[in-house]
Amino acid sequence: MSDEADLPPPLARTLRQFRLLGREDKMQALLAWSKKLEPLPERFAVLDRAAFTVPECQTRVDIFPERQADGTMHFHADVNARQSPTVAAVLAITFAAVNDQPPSVTLALPPDFVRLLMTDIGLGAREAGLSAMVARLKRYAAESG
Repeated sequence: MSDEADLPPPLARTLRQFRLLGREDKMQALLAWSKKLEPLPERFAVLDRAAFTVPECQTRVDIFPERQADGTMHFHADVNARQSPTVAAVLAITFAAVNDQPPSVTLALPPDFVRLLMTDIGLGAREAGLSAMVARLKRYAAESG
């Protein structure tokens, strides 16, 4: 199992905060994070979604990678945050750590990152889809070079 030293600092801080919360407070924190997911820019809304959909996720999620001129990555996602606040929250938490960073930051996310985040929330059934979203981010980061 990974420890905080393996995580980007923003993720380590968020996980520390989650560990201090009771279940209800964690759910409220997830809801707050879900509202931080930035809206999908129009330039992505017009693209064919098939190549960007994460099929392993029960919820329809489209993740769009963008390599910026300085070589950093910025990810965008289209997900119905009202219907799937947990998915939106995990994406918002992850994006807060990896957006506008070099691809190596995304690639360094530990394989059990989602499990670390979801500990004690009781949403283990969602772990496969959420892990697939993180795997998709890593694939985009690896392909960006």
